[in-house]
Amino acid sequence: MRRTARLIPILTAIAGSTLLSTTIAHGATADATAGAGAGATAGAAGAGGGGVTAARAVPQPVEEEAADTKKEQQTVQRYWTEAKMEAARPLAALVPEKDGARLTAGALAAQTAADPVSVPATEPGGDTVTVTKGSAAARTSTGAAWTRGGAIVKTAGRVFFTYQGRNASCSASAVTSENKSTVITAGHCVRMGGAFHENWVFVPGYQNGNRPHGTWVATTLYTTPQWNNSEDVNYDVASAVVAPLNGRSLTDVVGGQGVSFNQGRRQQMHSFGYPAAGPYDGSKLVYCAGRAFDDFLMSRDIGLNCDMTGGSSGGPWFLTFNERTGLGTLNSVNSFKYGFAAGWMFGPYFGTEARAVYEAAQTTGTP
Repeated sequence: MRRTARLIPILTAIAGSTLLSTTIAHGATADATAGAGAGATAGAAGAGGGGVTAARAVPQPVEEEAADTKKEQQTVQRYWTEAKMEAARPLAALVPEKDGARLTAGALAAQTAADPVSVPATEPGGDTVTVTKGSAAARTSTGAAWTRGGAIVKTAGRVFFTYQGRNASCSASAVTSENKSTVITAGHCVRMGGAFHENWVFVPGYQNGNRPHGTWVATTLYTTPQWNNSEDVNYDVASAVVAPLNGRSLTDVVGGQGVSFNQGRRQQMHSFGYPAAGPYDGSKLVYCAGRAFDDFLMSRDIGLNCDMTGGSSGGPWFLTFNERTGLGTLNSVNSFKYGFAAGWMFGPYFGTEARAVYEAAQTTGTP
């Protein structure tokens, strides 16, 4: 572990269960629940700001070492040929468990008890960017190809990994971080079926088989203890720390989207991903846009009208997304669909557990 700053203790929220559809050079080392974080006092958010008054400490995220030596990183780099990436398939769709937890007034109150935290976006090179809504009204989409350019076409990308011996894909986003090397995705895009994935890489700006900004190998993976222990979809969140490439850090090359936690629900949002199950083929960035709604069935997640399919999992959801600049504030990720409602996509509420995963990743050094 290469932690370079302490993990700030933050508040607890509760959760519920389902998925859409990474890999490591070491065997799993963190199957047990991590110990609870210390202290229940206010703390500054790593790269971003506001203090949080905690009533209870959040259990620390589960950490897994990936390719954390130069030799292992070279092996993973060589593994991912163009043919293997094109042949990678999305994971099987996730579905909430029958005893999934619904959003209740009590759960909503617990989520809103924590102070909102927001970290600004950064340009390549590290300059902070103020994200503002565009002057034009956002266009509604349920799954169209993104053709307007902007920062999103560099910060969003495909994730490739080996799951139970087969190559698979997800989506993810580079975000502002202290180590300039943090990626946010879904929990099932780093661990599923009782084990962490292997050969985990992030390819920002992937387009029709091209890798314009390179292939970035994960050195460390993080997810929530709730996802690690019981694959609870309410906590289907993960982060990856990626190694420098050609002597440069990830966000120095592609920039980083902003990220926020403990925000209001039912807001206008944009979702992005690389769906790879029909009718999509994973070759291009796709987006959905509309007003989020609360899952009233079996989870505490938020939903969007969205036709994206497997492979889009882990793709970013943004608040305050500017369609001209392609910048926004990441506030959830593509997670799951109900089999009987293919037009709805759900993502976990980004509360204190998601923030703990982000903090753990962004304060971890890279080899």
